Amino acid sequence: MREAAFVKQNKEKWIAFERALDANVKINPDHLSDLYIHLTNDLSYAQTYYANSNTLKYLNSLASQAHQKIYVNKKESKNSIVEFFKTDFPLFFSGYQKEFLYAILAFFVAIFIGTISTLYDDSFVRLILGDYYVNMTLENIANGNPTAIYQDSGQGGMFLGITINNIRVGMMCFAFGLLTSIGSLYIIFNNGIMVGAFFTMFYREGVTIEAWRVIMLHGTVELSIIVVCGAAGIILGNGILFPGTYQRKYSFVKSAKAGLKVMVSTIPLFILAGFIEGFITRYAFMPALLNWIIVLASAALIIWYYGIYPRIVKNRHEQLYRA
Repeated sequence: MREAAFVKQNKEKWIAFERALDANVKINPDHLSDLYIHLTNDLSYAQTYYANSNTLKYLNSLASQAHQKIYVNKKESKNSIVEFFKTDFPLFFSGYQKEFLYAILAFFVAIFIGTISTLYDDSFVRLILGDYYVNMTLENIANGNPTAIYQDSGQGGMFLGITINNIRVGMMCFAFGLLTSIGSLYIIFNNGIMVGAFFTMFYREGVTIEAWRVIMLHGTVELSIIVVCGAAGIILGNGILFPGTYQRKYSFVKSAKAGLKVMVSTIPLFILAGFIEGFITRYAFMPALLNWIIVLASAALIIWYYGIYPRIVKNRHEQLYRA
């Protein structure tokens, strides 16, 4: 390729990178890393075909600035954890909204399948949830307290046990991404079918509202964890299936880091879900208004943080770059 054509093909990318380095704003590490990889590839090409050219000198200078930005002048914020949840993660996650949507769709399709299967097959719910759990729930319903199971254990022990179990399910959703994104979709599907069968069992017994409003106290956050961790697994799996222009090994490492970042974002959710189920859900007969406020606030938190807020942060970031 002639040098003029090489410059014309890549100059917009180089200028954007240079502006990003010069801008007095925080650069997303993953975005900066990708730009740096492309830059070093261009630098290697220029060293081979355009030795001693102005293009090579320019790229050397730009690469040096990038290296300083990434490795030398890196400063840890005193509030790095706050900064991660406030800016770094939402900006990062704005690039993975598609995977999040796939996880949501898979989960709701699975709930639908579990619901229809339970409506038309009396034995399906026992196949999915087990005879012991179904029999115990039916006995609680007959005694006038469909959600008594959440009041049987001590608060502290229940909080710890539930949190550990939620972490186990979340890690499975992510880890099955090693079997490609199909693995994570499988775990999402399994849990979605279980949820569909579970709620339909209460519907068939005529206690839908009584059970739903209590279970969704913690269930809103708990089920969201499955979806978010499933999205992390899909990100991991897609890195294996679709490496794009990267080597498959590099694509896998990159997607694994991205998936782990999503998993880190769920740590507060694990704690919140365990706390609600261990300390609040047991009060099944609280005022209905308070109950629905907690449910709706939990839903709003998830929708805001994973659906709306990342786009706001992304738009704000892009405006800073254009300024």
